[in-house]
Amino acid sequence: MTTTAADSAPEPVDENVWLEEIYGEEQLAWVKEQNSRTEDLLEDADYAGLEGSILEVLDSTDRIAMVGKRGDWYYNFWKDRHNPKGLWRRTTWESYCTDSPEWDVLLDVDELAAAEGQEWVFHGATFLRPGAGEPYRLALLALSPDGGDANRYREFDVESRSFVDPARGGFDLPTAKGNVSWLDADTLLVASTADGLPKTASSYARTAVTLKRGAELAGAPLLFEVPEHHMMAVVAHDSTPGFERTFAVDYIDFFNRRNLVLRDGEWVQIDVPTDVNVIAHREWLLFRPQQDWAIDGTTYPAGSLLACGFEDYLAGARELAVLFAPDARTSLQSWSWTRNFLLLNLLKDVSSEIRVLDPSRPSDGPGGAWAATLLDACPPLHDVNAYAVDDEDAEASDGGAGDDFWLVATGFTTPTTLMRGTLERTSDGTPGVVSRHAVVKASPSFFADADYEVQQHFAVSEDGTRVPYFQVAPRNLALDGQNPTQLSGYGGFEVSRTPAYSGTVGRAWLERRTSLSAGADGDAPHSRGGVYVVANIRGGGEYGPAWHRAALQENRHKAYQDFAAVARDLISRGVTSRERLGCVGGSNGGLLVGNMLTRYPELFGAVSCGVPLLDMRRYTRLSAGHSWIAEYGDPDVPEQWEYIRTFSPYHLLKDGVEYPETFIWTATSDDRVGPVQARKMAARMLAMGIPNVWFHEALEGGHAGASDNRQAAALQARSQHFLWKALAGGLA
Repeated sequence: MTTTAADSAPEPVDENVWLEEIYGEEQLAWVKEQNSRTEDLLEDADYAGLEGSILEVLDSTDRIAMVGKRGDWYYNFWKDRHNPKGLWRRTTWESYCTDSPEWDVLLDVDELAAAEGQEWVFHGATFLRPGAGEPYRLALLALSPDGGDANRYREFDVESRSFVDPARGGFDLPTAKGNVSWLDADTLLVASTADGLPKTASSYARTAVTLKRGAELAGAPLLFEVPEHHMMAVVAHDSTPGFERTFAVDYIDFFNRRNLVLRDGEWVQIDVPTDVNVIAHREWLLFRPQQDWAIDGTTYPAGSLLACGFEDYLAGARELAVLFAPDARTSLQSWSWTRNFLLLNLLKDVSSEIRVLDPSRPSDGPGGAWAATLLDACPPLHDVNAYAVDDEDAEASDGGAGDDFWLVATGFTTPTTLMRGTLERTSDGTPGVVSRHAVVKASPSFFADADYEVQQHFAVSEDGTRVPYFQVAPRNLALDGQNPTQLSGYGGFEVSRTPAYSGTVGRAWLERRTSLSAGADGDAPHSRGGVYVVANIRGGGEYGPAWHRAALQENRHKAYQDFAAVARDLISRGVTSRERLGCVGGSNGGLLVGNMLTRYPELFGAVSCGVPLLDMRRYTRLSAGHSWIAEYGDPDVPEQWEYIRTFSPYHLLKDGVEYPETFIWTATSDDRVGPVQARKMAARMLAMGIPNVWFHEALEGGHAGASDNRQAAALQARSQHFLWKALAGGLA
């Protein structure tokens, strides 16, 4: 007999359910009391200097202003000290290439917030494709009132630099979760939870409608619908000239979906297993299976990238070209089309590799694959990504063309560099691509990065799996176990942790100094900085879908075993010791370090746990938690609760255990994970008399915990200062 959620597991006693009322007066009073207590501990003179140093990095005007091209303009969203909520702006290519571009400011979000009395957070713009020869003019701006996932969509005219007045037919959709796509100049495709439209159990849009200019959302005709227990409905129109198509996606859960295309007024499902990701581009369909896919006698491994003609596949053809096949060391992370080529961004043992594929030239290998060329742009232990500038740019006024690409390179001690390149076929007709690229912008150094070196090590987990991790430390590191060490990880949802430059980590951790031990002569203490470590544990995407699936649901413990193995390896190598080792993680990473706190307290001296999942018995009933059942399991099914309870930190707390110093932080306006799991965990630990438990809840900022640089600097400063005090100086 199959057990379902209806056969609910018994509800454990929960004395802190009252804290689940997010905006209740009593609940917020508890939050403010805890905030005050934590601020009294952390916000000392050192903290003020640290916060200012981090804010200087975040507000630096020397940062690269990354841009996206639309027509002849290059668009950017920018925050700094003078513009904390940000400027949406644009410039020309000629100006962008100078040291001081002239920016045409389209929207000052600070001015908008002041004028409307609403703390708007800018979440992006979606342009209407113009007619041939016309400029891009109309866009839908996504604005969040508090930094959460729910957005208000408002039509904006970039030429007049103003919102299109709803009284004159301008689109203005109420704040809600969902997505919006232009069908034409007077029609939107809208999936939304606003105006009484139904929600899924995951709190996302269940239906999509066709909204005409001037019409009301509540009365718009239904276009698409998914069952309530599915995750969400998404609709989008592809307006590529010559390939205009409308698509819908029924997200069953995080990893399974049905893909449909609208044909003659009817939805036609694209015939693939639900765990095969499908992406249409011009005449092509690309497929990336999450598990091995057997079709017509051929099995394609999980993490492959396959191609077939769009119309051919819909007509029944099943001959697929293998564009990428994973191996034990190499995985596909992303891809991007230029006009004539396909860029593949790969990881090989968590270092970048980029291949350029030419659909017009088959390779000599099996499977009908396209000719591939390795892009010589990826130094070891770095993250380098290539993506198209504008695949429809046949011959732009800036001299670019549709085969131009951006190249963004970074490393733990290498400030980010932005390059622009061009792809061309070899002149002699042999398979291959010639690429040229040059530096456009380079970020400054925010700390003495040359004083530090990056190493990659491999720990061995309990089942023998080799787990890579990056170590960033001062050159000639003393392996005496006395180095304050911050271990970071995530391990979920196929998210990869790759090398990235962080002025914040450099200043707040690597360059921090303290005297911890006597020198070799027994007299002079050494002044030490911190060691920063990133673990690439299972559950992530560093080695593709198989690496992710290895830690799903009943195998979740493998992610935690991997992280603990890295901690033990750092200790056994003499990098640090239990008293000097701390861990930090946010969201799913908060669940990770929550398990370090409760399952492996003997390994850590301090834990910084941010915007976390912690109560895995009730997580499906809180905020967007229901959407993560495919990752963790369903606690309302007794058999699944039996394994979920083994990684639910809220239920693993025990009396008589020496727990590490603990800092739990969250945000009131987080509508994804929500603040209540963090609240409840802190409340239970405090009630148990566990010493040195600290809690802080930002009253705005959404799931990121911050909606502007000032809030981000405060958030990062609290976490970094807590860890440093706990591991290097001792908490008062």
